Amino acid sequence: MRILVTGVAGFIGYHLSLSLLRSGHTVIGLDNLNSYYDVNLKIARLTELGISIKEIDDNHTFIQSNSFKNFEFIKCSLEDKLNIDKVFQKYNYDIVCNLAAQAGVRYSLEHPDKYINSNILGFFNILEGCKSTKVPHLIYASSSSVYGNSTTTPFKTSDFTDSPVSLYAATKKSNELMAHTYSHLYDFKTTGLRFFTVYGPWGRPDMAYFKFTEAILKNESIPVFNNGQLERDFTYIDDIIGGINKIVEKGFISNSENSNNAIYNIGNGKPVKLMDFIAILEKELKKKATFNMLPMQDGDVYKTWTDIEELKENYNYRPAIDIEFGIHQFVKWYTSFYKS
Repeated sequence: MRILVTGVAGFIGYHLSLSLLRSGHTVIGLDNLNSYYDVNLKIARLTELGISIKEIDDNHTFIQSNSFKNFEFIKCSLEDKLNIDKVFQKYNYDIVCNLAAQAGVRYSLEHPDKYINSNILGFFNILEGCKSTKVPHLIYASSSSVYGNSTTTPFKTSDFTDSPVSLYAATKKSNELMAHTYSHLYDFKTTGLRFFTVYGPWGRPDMAYFKFTEAILKNESIPVFNNGQLERDFTYIDDIIGGINKIVEKGFISNSENSNNAIYNIGNGKPVKLMDFIAILEKELKKKATFNMLPMQDGDVYKTWTDIEELKENYNYRPAIDIEFGIHQFVKWYTSFYKS
């Protein structure tokens, strides 16, 4: 299959593209390489995919990979409608995996415009591209943040999700509504995936586990919000990619009244207390952390815990990586990549 992956230089986009390429699919990767976090990490991911930084330009040129004959890269922003349209017109895609977005709950408090541009306008351009070129199936990234501070756990896709506590969450909920409308009106399939705290090698530096690792190794204190009384459904990257691959290979399966639309939780299904997570990280790093205990931060949530029964039933999704092994793999990569 020919698959368009947006956000290809991002954490999940990189891992998904590598997996798809190794499985023999043709991948067209798109990313704007913005500076939300260290661009050098994004470039390093692209290098792993065979894209030379010397060849990347701002002229929206399709660059052939030096490592994979079935991979091309183009530098482009989702909100750049003119060039997004060109990306859709160049090839016929069997699937579009839209993983590009302005990420980060806390960042949205200070830079709301970036979320509207990328996550709303940009997603609209993706939907329009799918509509105009008759893409059969759009898979897109939603987020566990749409559940807000729900006290009903584990979170089910049928739960009420109309009370987001951050603009980031609001944009992801908007994506789900937009996809529902387009799939209904224009007769193409859309699958939204609510990701739950994805972690692992090549991860995002803005994520807590990444920041904690850096701080502990530098003998700096780590900020711990709500005095550590938080829980997260940490999901290892290989489990996430395995789930997406199953959807790609098996095809669209609806779990809603709209036969063209589906939304699934994709996570581990086992929440971990933040302080327990830090303890595992300390053990792996062989260093004790010092803490800066802080109150709850605006836009944050107390607990995430996903119900993954629908994904299990329809796609035989079976997350297998426990938190100890996952952290071990992350630390192994981190210390090698950063020579720590």
